[in-house]
Amino acid sequence: MPIKTWKTHPVHYFLLEILKKKGAVVDTELFEALTEEYKDLGFKDFNELLMRLEVSGRIRTTSLVRGKRRIELVS
Repeated sequence: MPIKTWKTHPVHYFLLEILKKKGAVVDTELFEALTEEYKDLGFKDFNELLMRLEVSGRIRTTSLVRGKRRIELVS
């Protein structure tokens, strides 16, 4: 039986670190990077996380083409 361990950083810290390193990214690329570290993260949870960070003013999302978004860190 596998044992789940607690992560030392919450998901939003890891997301912000990725954006600091890479700059602006497409949402699918960011989701793939997050799911490598956090296996149980679903796309609905990812969208809720993006919405919370955008409302708090930490990130900015813009629509590119249908179904793709550009996500960037607000300085």
